[in-house]
Amino acid sequence: MKLLALMKKEFLRFFRDPRLIITMLLPGILIYVIYTLMGSLMNDEPKYDFKVLLLEKSEKVVSLTEEQIGKIDGMTIEFETTEEGEEAASEKVNNGEATALVVFTPDFDNAVAAYDPFSGDPAPAVKIYYRSGDGESEAFYNLFAGILDGYANKFNVLPISDPSDMAVDIMSGLLPFIVVIMIFSSCMSVTLESVAGEKERGTLATILVTSAKRSHIALGKILPLSCISSIGALSSFLGIALSMPKLMGTSLGVLGGYSFLSYFMIFLLVVGIVPLIVSLISVVSTFSRSVKEASAYTSILMILSLVLSIAVNFISGIGNWVVAIPILNAVVAMNQVFTHTAPVWLPFTAFAVNLVYTALLVFAVAKMLSSERIMFGK
Repeated sequence: MKLLALMKKEFLRFFRDPRLIITMLLPGILIYVIYTLMGSLMNDEPKYDFKVLLLEKSEKVVSLTEEQIGKIDGMTIEFETTEEGEEAASEKVNNGEATALVVFTPDFDNAVAAYDPFSGDPAPAVKIYYRSGDGESEAFYNLFAGILDGYANKFNVLPISDPSDMAVDIMSGLLPFIVVIMIFSSCMSVTLESVAGEKERGTLATILVTSAKRSHIALGKILPLSCISSIGALSSFLGIALSMPKLMGTSLGVLGGYSFLSYFMIFLLVVGIVPLIVSLISVVSTFSRSVKEASAYTSILMILSLVLSIAVNFISGIGNWVVAIPILNAVVAMNQVFTHTAPVWLPFTAFAVNLVYTALLVFAVAKMLSSERIMFGK
């Protein structure tokens, strides 16, 4: 019951202050407005007539693609089966004679139907040659990748584009960075006052002299603050989800080239780092003697996290070991989800790892609350 009373106190502190509520909702609104404006300026209602070359063929995928793109105003598609080799056909794409080249595994539809993901055998593959620097070719890839995600999750999509154009990689690197900024800001606005503020006002000492367990006090602050900060995380997620189709120059009908699973993994990663950041700021707030001191320490942590978050997306050769690093694992996983290269296990593992770090930080806060030297400077 004491835990519930502590949690209620934190919730009331938030919901009685309209400024804090606005602070939570503002990140998602800003993301939506900024990305939608960027999408409008970059895409401005494109009208594309896709001419796509095929090596081998999937009747089901071709039919589904024609149906989906046929629903989009200003876009048409024409598939042409070519007898040329893969190299010659891809050269036509590079020269602009075709929008893209799609290479299916032989007998693709039957191979997908018969494939067992747990067999250890290579999955059926789809190679997509396209020009990432060309709006039409890139729009086709985003549309087609989303359609393939909806068709089946059993095969590998292998995008092949001009390596000299880094526009897609840069955008997928910036999105997770901006999300971390928004979440960190939301968590700071509600968490800094949680311990350091009560230290200054003397109200924390009143709680500590009660029979409430230190673990309950820690949970009574971190759990509600995480729930409150999740409002900001949800706002940021919705801002991304709603603006992504416009930003990528595609249609809501195919979710901007991303499947439901992709959106769910992004949401899971965003939600997973909220309690981690709240717990991290709570540790700093508990250690500090004032809100001003806590704010200074947290700013250093925020800058460090942001620098690493943007740097890690432009360092090649990062292995799966990054999943063990808090916050960065979510950034790398989001980047790979945005570029359709994330293995399914990575986002879920990153989410679980961040929860483990959160539990350790909660334990650290409880121990710090038991220290008279930290709490009262003795």
